[in-house]
Amino acid sequence: MTSSVSESGLPLVQRVVTGHDENGRARFKSEDLSPTRLIPSGDAAMLTMWTTATVPADNNDETDGRERDAGLTLNGGSVIRICDMLPHQESPMHRTNSIDYGIVLKGEIELELEDGVKTTVREGGVIVQRGTNHLWRNTADEVCRIAFILIEAPAYLHNGQPLAEDRPEHK
Repeated sequence: MTSSVSESGLPLVQRVVTGHDENGRARFKSEDLSPTRLIPSGDAAMLTMWTTATVPADNNDETDGRERDAGLTLNGGSVIRICDMLPHQESPMHRTNSIDYGIVLKGEIELELEDGVKTTVREGGVIVQRGTNHLWRNTADEVCRIAFILIEAPAYLHNGQPLAEDRPEHK
């Protein structure tokens, strides 16, 4: 019997993928329930939902986007993943060459920038992360679930020079 919860203790994540049949009509291609999985650093559990190899995306690419190899971000493409940030844990400080949309689905998360400035984003809040150096911290006693959509972007230029990427891998 399979469990109905992820390693984080939150429910499995439902994924529904649509596409087209041989007549060009909209169809459901797949539907599944999957758990988030604890990453080696132990601070979070993650699940990649879909990736695209390019931006803009190619809706004629029949590859299951979950099967495409992606690290934290996907060079040239996009990634959507669910992140369950565990209680009293924090990510490393990091910067990626991407624009990231984070939607807090459950709980709350503290976002800290490289100079120590912090803000708390609560359930229903949306974060637009624009290539800045940051970390995530869950100061609560409960798991925080966030949907992250990451789209490749050029490095931020400061005085004409690109700021260096610092991408901790989560595999």
